Amino acid sequence: MESWPVLLLLTILLVIFSWSVIGFLRKMNLTKENREIAEEQLAQLKNKKQKLSNDIENLNTEEGKETIFRENFGLAKEGENLIIVLDEKNKEEEKISSKSGFFSKLLFWRD
Repeated sequence: MESWPVLLLLTILLVIFSWSVIGFLRKMNLTKENREIAEEQLAQLKNKKQKLSNDIENLNTEEGKETIFRENFGLAKEGENLIIVLDEKNKEEEKISSKSGFFSKLLFWRD
């Protein structure tokens, strides 16, 4: 047991075993992280499923249908008026495009 070749062989086996254990621990940590990610995704999907189930139940009622049509399609009942609000960005673009000057008339004389 005290010969150099046996000690060298045991040392090599110990290094190989240690390397394998370290690799196993890395894989365990990676698996743990992947499990946490999967659990978070599962929780998000459950929340989304619950929301969609509520939306489906809401669509089965007349009030729910009316709400969806009003929000998505801008529909109104008879006698109601519809107000359309424009963004400030559109107003700024209109101001820039409506400016008229000597150079803009030269550049856009075809308009």
